[in-house]
Amino acid sequence: MLDFPNWKKNFLWAIVLITSLAALPSLASVSNIRWPDSLPNPTVNLGLDLAGGSHILLEADQSQVAQQRLENMEESVRQALDDENIGFGDVSTANGRLSVTLDDPAQVDAAREAILPWMNGTSIISEWNLAVLDGNRMVLTQTEAGLDNAITTAMDSATDVVRRRIDSLGTREPTIIRQGDDRIVVQVPGLSDPEELKDLLGQTARLEFKLLDEQASPAQIESGIARPGSELVPGAVGGDYEGAVIAVKRLGGVRGDSLTSATQTFDAQTNEPAVSITFDSDGTQRFARLTTENVNKQFAIILDGEVLSAPVVREPILSGTSQISGGFTVREATQLAIALGSGALPVDLTVIEERTVGPDLGAASIKSGTIAMGIGSLLVIALMVAAYGRFGIYATVALVINVLMILGIMAALNTTLTLPGIAGFVLTIGAAVDANVLINERIREERKKGRRVVTAVENGYREASRAIYDANITNFIAGVLLFLFGSGPVRGFAVVLIIGLFTSVFTAVVLTRMWVAGWLRKARPTDLNL
Repeated sequence: MLDFPNWKKNFLWAIVLITSLAALPSLASVSNIRWPDSLPNPTVNLGLDLAGGSHILLEADQSQVAQQRLENMEESVRQALDDENIGFGDVSTANGRLSVTLDDPAQVDAAREAILPWMNGTSIISEWNLAVLDGNRMVLTQTEAGLDNAITTAMDSATDVVRRRIDSLGTREPTIIRQGDDRIVVQVPGLSDPEELKDLLGQTARLEFKLLDEQASPAQIESGIARPGSELVPGAVGGDYEGAVIAVKRLGGVRGDSLTSATQTFDAQTNEPAVSITFDSDGTQRFARLTTENVNKQFAIILDGEVLSAPVVREPILSGTSQISGGFTVREATQLAIALGSGALPVDLTVIEERTVGPDLGAASIKSGTIAMGIGSLLVIALMVAAYGRFGIYATVALVINVLMILGIMAALNTTLTLPGIAGFVLTIGAAVDANVLINERIREERKKGRRVVTAVENGYREASRAIYDANITNFIAGVLLFLFGSGPVRGFAVVLIIGLFTSVFTAVVLTRMWVAGWLRKARPTDLNL
């Protein structure tokens, strides 16, 4: 157990050297020392409580969820009845209910069977209630449980979309959590100007391709009254139809929820900024069908309820790729590409609170934490050296290497250090020293039993290691649970704790054993000063 061949020593020292060197840029940053640009620069990111940053609170419009479900159900019901050749006339979505009037009352049962699969889908709860009135009018009403479930799903999806958009900005370790039923908290460390973030998060990025209603007259559009089955959509600012209103068919278009990629590019003809999009297989088929069936007709490209452009379909588009233009600047096109690529928000989000946290409090926290860690380390070092002599010195050196390794690993993994993370550092120092105390006390007991020096040391490390491994396994489980179920600062504490568990075992058990083995082989002492 005390045998360390040269290859093993070199391997262990290589680990120490690599991780310690990775910590140097972070130490230089804290010490205000300029790190050379020509060298690798992995640094530990500071959390919002240490580095300052932006805090934004978003609120969702829950009424949109109910309206979207109603529109989706209308399209599904129309398709289901058409597939079964069941005639129907008036379709209404007034008062939050879907009402369909059948041409033949004798087909009510057939219509019910056609609609039922769309009412609940795979859900185990009742999503819709179906009633038949006046013999031939079918009325679908959303259940409260179904609406609550839809709102929860929409908010979970919105949280994921927000996270993908912020990650696309290149920020590190944002905190994004749900708050209540309809709010999302966003904290981005190091971001002093939240305007770009607000613009990106405030954009729903709901993309639609809808056919123009060619039968709508200018008088109808000017009066603001849409024909049945159509809707009026205003032109986007800066787009081809700015200031105008266009009538489009409400159903039967293609939505942008099946996009696989969106990139900022330039129009080959005008050299203006644009966005190139690519559909998945399902979206490609629907887009191909839309363009194949409507050659020489116009379809509107609608983003968040505003028309960007309305090109004419010259030929079927079968490749599943298209381009969106609309008088963008490069910045606007880039933001739109990020928004589309990360997915559309299932519900509009409004910024209801924002604040910028300055770095002053974080600097004071770092200073206080550093002082506390320094004083604690000095006291621990003094106690270890006084109590265990040479073995205490080994433990002290292992403690310093332990801190460097934690910083190096955190920097290499681009993790974030928060104020609780500093507490995790202090806790790790205590845990690392505790391992050496267990080992040294066990060696003392072995010597008291009359064991020889080498045997006492070997037994001490072997027996104490069992307790050390057991304790660290339980702490590791706790750290993993904190990381999985915690958020923000709690996860920051868990990260430092988990990394510290591995480094403390490595330094306190493996490295000190290597040093003690080397000393025993070289000095061959007859007694130990423990």
